[in-house]
Amino acid sequence: MRADRLLSLLLCLQSRGQLTARQLAEELEVSVRTVYRDLEALGAAGVPVVASGGPGGGCRLLDGWRSPLLGISAEEATALLAVSSGGPLERIALGDALAQARLKLLASLPAAGREHANTAASRFHIDTQAWFKPPEPVPHLAVLVDAVRRDRRLRLTHASRSVARVVDPLGLVAKAGVWYLVVRSSRGIRAHRASRIAAADLLAEGFTRPADFVLADYWAHWTAEFEASLDRLPVTVRLTSDALAALPEVLGDTSSGARATPDPEDGWHRLVLRFDSPRAACRRLLAFGPDAEILEPAEVREELAETARRTAARYREPGGSVP
Repeated sequence: MRADRLLSLLLCLQSRGQLTARQLAEELEVSVRTVYRDLEALGAAGVPVVASGGPGGGCRLLDGWRSPLLGISAEEATALLAVSSGGPLERIALGDALAQARLKLLASLPAAGREHANTAASRFHIDTQAWFKPPEPVPHLAVLVDAVRRDRRLRLTHASRSVARVVDPLGLVAKAGVWYLVVRSSRGIRAHRASRIAAADLLAEGFTRPADFVLADYWAHWTAEFEASLDRLPVTVRLTSDALAALPEVLGDTSSGARATPDPEDGWHRLVLRFDSPRAACRRLLAFGPDAEILEPAEVREELAETARRTAARYREPGGSVP
């Protein structure tokens, strides 16, 4: 729409100073002729646009003129700019809106504060993606976003089920590069991993949100319950000092080491770790090699001992079968 384009043109001139018509055309993705027409429209609306030709010339706003779009301080602008670096928003078609919001923030500041806020914000970067994992593909993300924004019901089919279910989409959450859809259905309010949704159909029927529902509060409660449901198998181990120091690197556990107690054997420590299952415990503790010993439960100790025996046999007889 032309009104949006005129606002973008005004914000460009206000936040970036003098620009040539060609630079403005590239920024707005229009022709140079369109830029000149839009500059005339701004002038007719009372915006003091100054254009000068020749080397070093360009288009700018009259010195000292500024449209007070927002009443915001330099510190507030710096904070908002620092946390608005795209990330998940780029994937839900809000990247352009975010760029416009950044432009408005800068345009709302005096010239001196504008440069300071932009420079300060550029020194912070928030990376929301987990290590070694590309963003999960979510084929139906655009449909989910549309339904959440418009309060429209969805017919969802999950990859693990063949039966479709009609739900009320209450919100989307991005956590470490993974999208979750929070929905209400006949089974209550639940969170679903968006990448596991095999089909999503936007229905014409709308819905009324629960008056007391707050997405952030629900998510905090749901994640706490989810984390508490994991790692229910306690495993008592002995660890060398080197293994104890390697807990964060091997298991990603930064807190359990503080609970370790001295073992009767010098240089060793005792600790209770928690895992999802005996097999999970065995596989993860094998990474410590001889620097870890399972004391209990017996089934986990026996499984690890058998796995270690078969592994040793494999390496004793290269190319041969494991006895």
